[in-house]
Amino acid sequence: MTVWDKLIGQSAAAEVLTAAAEAARHIVERRIAEGASSAPATAADATPLEQERSMTHAWLITGPPGSGRSTAARAFAAALQCTGPQVGCGVCEGCRAVLADTHPDVTTSRTQKVVISIEEVRQLVSGAYAAPQEGRWRVIIVEDADRMVQRTTNTLLKAIEEPPERTVWLLCTPSPEDVLTTIRSRCRNVALRIPPADAVASYLVEESATRPEGPISPEIALQAARIAQSHIGRARPLAMDEEMRAIRRERITKIVRVRSAPEAVYEAKQLVDRTSQVAKDYLDREAPQAIADLKRTLGYDEKERIPPAIRSQIKDEEEKQQRIATRRQRDELDFALVDLLSFYRDVVVRQLGSEISVINTDLAPLVDELAAQSSTEQTLARMDAIAQARKRIAGNVPPQLAVEAMMITLRPQS
Repeated sequence: MTVWDKLIGQSAAAEVLTAAAEAARHIVERRIAEGASSAPATAADATPLEQERSMTHAWLITGPPGSGRSTAARAFAAALQCTGPQVGCGVCEGCRAVLADTHPDVTTSRTQKVVISIEEVRQLVSGAYAAPQEGRWRVIIVEDADRMVQRTTNTLLKAIEEPPERTVWLLCTPSPEDVLTTIRSRCRNVALRIPPADAVASYLVEESATRPEGPISPEIALQAARIAQSHIGRARPLAMDEEMRAIRRERITKIVRVRSAPEAVYEAKQLVDRTSQVAKDYLDREAPQAIADLKRTLGYDEKERIPPAIRSQIKDEEEKQQRIATRRQRDELDFALVDLLSFYRDVVVRQLGSEISVINTDLAPLVDELAAQSSTEQTLARMDAIAQARKRIAGNVPPQLAVEAMMITLRPQS
């Protein structure tokens, strides 16, 4: 067992990060041996070999959704804090604490909101200047760093330009272009790739071996990995839940069979309503609990009248929960559009007579039907319409309008 076991299909990235963690250990150990452990331990202090391995204070971990950016960042953090004989052993106290998200010197910023606020980044920067308490490094992981606006990113810039001693920043984004050039130029980039579907399937089968319901079959695991396009987080529930797979098939089938403008408007409303329900369920179930927890933290229960002095904090929490719900709706809608995009990708594969395997093997008859009824140009236009809808929704166009325009384009043109 090592810290890299859950990083599927990323052997090249794991090799780079392992070498950097080994260099980091050399830096600290040499400082201790020299009796100067209190001095800044940076890559500038490294031997030529360590410099070649490029242990640095700021990393940009990039890759498409599902490639394992957060998993890679956490594994690297564990390797930096590892105290075992093999760097990244996965069994020492340092590794286990990081992987369990309980290490005092590893801070992870996860946002469920649409954007990361400047206040959150300021707190991270403030914490970056504290010396490590138990581990060898203070590590700060920022998941979804692309959700920082420019003003917020500028707050982070100085901490990266003038790094505190023994502090390492790990920023996770889909691509290097998702952060400012000034940030990108000060980070070392580690690019992840989409893992092979068979590797994801094997991992799901192995992971499910101890389930009370029994392990997932290799065939179902591979099908789930393919339709999730190797996104482990999405493949897992699809592999375990037949109902979820059936809902997905039904949703795609209804959309691609739309023939008239009224049908297009109706199916657009159905799709948006289903994804809106995700946000509503969150606001009904989880948001009230978060607000109640905040009130208890402030020393008030549900029956007490909230003093004016802390009403603003309650209001801020309510607005935060609303932003989280909005992001969940957008993510759910985007997942649905990506599923639809993968279907039309399969149609193009069939129309071009390519030997590339289709993604939606459970919808193969429908793929063949649509490939025969339309031209390659029509299919590509439909894919463009889906991509445009995703872009518009990301740009805060009302989802109903964006999806309606897409649906009108998807129907057969006379």
